[in-house]
Amino acid sequence: MIRVALADDQILVRAGFRALLAAQPDIEVVGEAADGEQALALMRERHPDVVLMDIRMPVLDGLAATRRITEDPALGEVKVVMLTTFELDEYVFEAIRSGASGFLVK
Repeated sequence: MIRVALADDQILVRAGFRALLAAQPDIEVVGEAADGEQALALMRERHPDVVLMDIRMPVLDGLAATRRITEDPALGEVKVVMLTTFELDEYVFEAIRSGASGFLVK
């Protein structure tokens, strides 16, 4: 079972991803966050295998949250896949430099 967390400030985006992922028999959505700080708390509480992380969120953006996740030894197993509506090369490069394992345009 792959445990997935969703971090996006748009509730409809989270609901869409949740519906798509819930239809898969080997994926469990373990929680949702609306900003980077909530995402960090969720990672520490639920220890998902993967987090789908929006790159631009309030309070703490996805890039900063990703850096904190990848720098935290207790969260070393969490893989971050960055999500954005912007197809900008600098976002891709910064996401990878921040420790993201992948990057998707939503």
